[in-house]
Order: sequence, then C-alpha cells, then structure tokens
Amino acid sequence: MNGFISRLGLSMDAMLDYREALGFSRKSYTGILSNIDSFLATNYPDAETLTLEAAWEWLNDQCAGLSGKASVLRMLGKYLVSTGKEAYVLPGKFIGQKLDNPTEPYIFSDEELRRLFTAADRFPMRPTQPFLREIVPVMFRLIYTCGLRPNEGRELLRDNINFNTGEILITNTKRKKDRTVVMSLDMLKLAQNYEKIRVIFSRNNDYFFPSWEGCAFSSNQIGCYFRECWKLANPGVANLPNVRVYDLRHRFASAVMVKWLESGQTLMVKLPYLRTYMGHGNLSDTLYYVHLLPENLIKSSGIDWVAFDKIMPEHFAIKDHWRDGHTEVSV
Repeated sequence: MNGFISRLGLSMDAMLDYREALGFSRKSYTGILSNIDSFLATNYPDAETLTLEAAWEWLNDQCAGLSGKASVLRMLGKYLVSTGKEAYVLPGKFIGQKLDNPTEPYIFSDEELRRLFTAADRFPMRPTQPFLREIVPVMFRLIYTCGLRPNEGRELLRDNINFNTGEILITNTKRKKDRTVVMSLDMLKLAQNYEKIRVIFSRNNDYFFPSWEGCAFSSNQIGCYFRECWKLANPGVANLPNVRVYDLRHRFASAVMVKWLESGQTLMVKLPYLRTYMGHGNLSDTLYYVHLLPENLIKSSGIDWVAFDKIMPEHFAIKDHWRDGHTEVSV
C-alpha cells in the first residue's frame, strides 16, 4: 500500500499495480493520487467510488499542473469503470498533454507481426554485437509467444530452460515470485536450434541471450533493436506508430483470449490461467486486456461482465491446460 486512507485507497493501489504492469512508473501517478485520496478522505469519507461532484470539486481546488492532475483523475475513473464500478470519468476534451506522455499499448495485427518477425530474421549485422542476427529473432519470438515481460526475456538464464519439455523457469520477476511458462512446440524447436549455435559463441555464459560483453542486453539495447525491426518491417512509411518490446506481451494476451473466444470457450473460466501464466499479481491486471479485444468479441457471449468480480481463485494448475490456448511462433 502507498498509505492511502480513503475508501478508494485499495482501488488506487491496484491501479498503480496495473500501470506498473504496463511498464509505466508508479512515481508518475502516486503524488497526484495521494492528493485525491486525502481530499476524498476529508470531504467524502463514505465515498465508495469517484463521483462527478467530488471530481470537479477536487479539480477546482487545483492550481499548477492542472493538465497532468486531470489526466490522473481521468485514469482513475476509467480504471474504476474497468473493474466494474460505476464511476465518473472526466471527459477527454478536458485533458491537455498526457502526463509524462505515456505510450498506450499498441496491438499488432497479424500482418504487422508477420512483417516484424520477417524483419528480425534479416536483422543487420553489428561489428560490436556480431551474433545479433542469431539472437534477435529468437529473443523477440520467445518474449511474444510466452507473454514475457521484456526483462524476463533478455535476462533469461540458459539453465532455467528445459529443452526436452519446453518449460522455462522465470526468475527475477517484478513481484519476486518465480513462475513456470511453457513454450509452444515450434518455439521449442526454434530454441533448440538456437542453442546449438549459442554454444559455439557463448558456451560458458549463463544468459540464454548474452551480449558480446558477456552480460544480459540492457533495456535500451533491445528497445533500439525492436524499433529498428519495426522500421525495417515498414520501409518508406512515415509517422509510424510508436511501439515497445512490451507491446509483444500485450499482443500475446489479446491473441490468447481471441483464440479462446473464437473456439467458443468461456473467458471467465480461462482468465485465471492467463493471470497465472503471465505472472499478474491481481486479476485486474489481466482483466485490462479484455478491453483491448476487437469490438465484436467484447460483445461475445463468452464474456460475462457480471462474473468478473466473482473470479478470485487462489491457485491454478496451468501446466496441463496451457497449450490449448497457446500462441504459436509461426508468424
């Protein structure tokens, strides 16, 4: 907890976890949320949600930095609505430049993803990193097909991979809680072939994707390589959308849910497996991805919005169920 004292404190803390899960810094929002929290505790101590009256009264008390404060207020309202609460959402027209100009998730289309990985396969050589052409295609495909956070992919230890079963032990996670993910069969074959090459140039290195310096690649390095692949995949296109490696994780979650829904499965039953597989601390972090689905699927009978609040499982045995909804690498 961040010391919130109003009745919306738990929701505020969950929202910070959710934003952090998307790759944003908690520090960007904590100060303003604390201000809102103190205001609500003093003026609306019984408020269970954000009302129009409370939102505008708080805004009227603000002076400097109104745009950024209004942006966080709108985020809070949208988050509350996404978790099933009735809440006031400040209209977007009242928001100027977004706080810290955060990048919203970009969901790649099938064709964009195909071009992206094709570009990764022909990644240009680097004198300072001579084996990038071997590393980049496998690393980005592994992050995507296993729904990993970028650091979980670039810092992956070779000894944490079972090349017989396809199981990967993910350590050094955001929540300091290890978990096991399972590669699809074609991703496993790709990893096995890559391992035969890796032992030639880095046999004694602990990292599965070692940099030429012997350590793991930095976040900035793989971010630059990813954007370069994106440009190679879209030659001559001006004003390309901004993308991040983290968007592969967003696309993974969306793709898995689309497969489940299109096969007639009930999302409410499957969602806890996705939560456990992706290492989310709260179900609300997983629920976020429902709102990224195509409109026709959001209206699907496989989504029972009322049931969202009732799904709070503690333990899930996912190993034997996962491949039914797994994302393949053949793109």
